[in-house]
Amino acid sequence: MLLWLLGRTGESNLFFSCRLGFRYQQKCSLVNVKLKWAKDWELDTVVSGERDLKAVNFLISLIASAPRSCLPVYHLSRSRGQLGLPHDLKLSTFIRRYPNIFHEFYTPDSGGTPVPWFQLTPEAHGLQQEELNVLQQNHTVIQNRLCKLLMLTRDRILPLQTIDQLKWDLGLPYNYQELLILKSPELFSLIRLPDDRTGVKLLLWDDHLAVSELQKNAALLQKEEDLKDGILSFPVRFTRGFGLKKKCMRWLEEWQSLPYTSPYSDSSHLDPRTDVSEKRIVGVFHELLHLTVKKKTERKNVSNLRKPLSLPQKFTKVFERHPGIFYISKKSDTQNVILREAFEGKRLLYEHPIVQFREKLTSMMSEGFLDRSRGNYKSSVAGDLAEDAGAAISDDQQTSEQETDAFMFSDYDSDGTLDDPCWKKKGKSSQC
Repeated sequence: MLLWLLGRTGESNLFFSCRLGFRYQQKCSLVNVKLKWAKDWELDTVVSGERDLKAVNFLISLIASAPRSCLPVYHLSRSRGQLGLPHDLKLSTFIRRYPNIFHEFYTPDSGGTPVPWFQLTPEAHGLQQEELNVLQQNHTVIQNRLCKLLMLTRDRILPLQTIDQLKWDLGLPYNYQELLILKSPELFSLIRLPDDRTGVKLLLWDDHLAVSELQKNAALLQKEEDLKDGILSFPVRFTRGFGLKKKCMRWLEEWQSLPYTSPYSDSSHLDPRTDVSEKRIVGVFHELLHLTVKKKTERKNVSNLRKPLSLPQKFTKVFERHPGIFYISKKSDTQNVILREAFEGKRLLYEHPIVQFREKLTSMMSEGFLDRSRGNYKSSVAGDLAEDAGAAISDDQQTSEQETDAFMFSDYDSDGTLDDPCWKKKGKSSQC
């Protein structure tokens, strides 16, 4: 093994020859090194609350895009698979956690049974308009992100399903198919894939976009010699207190000095069993994470890219082998891959305008959740909602939801009848 050779005296010339072999003939095998995983509390906070934020943002977009800007709960439940919420959490219970974002009212169905509907509050509507403005102002940047994602693939093609899984991290709009793909027929084309899925194909290759973030940074730092030799190093940071053995440090230094292959260039000539190929894989995900607005994504999203990116089996092991470049957070019952260099502690060094909007939404969610927990909405909002549209929940719903979350307001009069004008008028439904 190469690490064993490194520990022997008088073998430096052998290793130097081996490194040349990496560069030209790739005769050296992949070094079997595994670095330990160390918990990083600061980077874990980057993931905390992301699941609920994503779900709320999706629901806002879904409701705002409805013809009357309001939807019944059963319609929202059809998209539950895209929310990523726990299976044992009722959707209506989750929505009622944020009464300053979602306004609830009830409308009887054809049989007279009251059905909960939801629309955006004026504050949430204003914030949603702000998001639309941010997306419009950054249209070209967002479009380039999608182009670069497709340029990373072998055939410049990705299934829509794969892009859907990444659209939150890439900052793509909720209806990106209409706003980006269909409105740019000179750039994108919808095609039918061999497995009968719908895919997106990039029609034009842009050399100006085919420059990785690592190459850009090297040019900014005026590392012309490194660019000329094609030997670029990745920024490396470790969790505070992380101990790295000397032989691992030596291996890392030698690995950093290997040739760098751009993720946008053809890599078919590389032997997947070498460290040079591994450096190319690291470069691919280094670039992919730079394309995301928060410099992170779920590990399962990356796993679906093996074939489009022409990667070998077990390619995600590079995340464990390079904890100084990537951090794997195990918060929220999933694994998120985070690019370390993009953060100073828990602070994102460069905040995209979309990230700034999401921080405002997070603050609104926290405010509404705390106010509801303090009972503010039971006293102040309950009467308004009952006057506007009434409220009626069946006994089985009441029992079930009381077990998981407190009610936003009381639904019954003192005599036990439903306090619901729509219910009492039998057929006159409230308007959105």
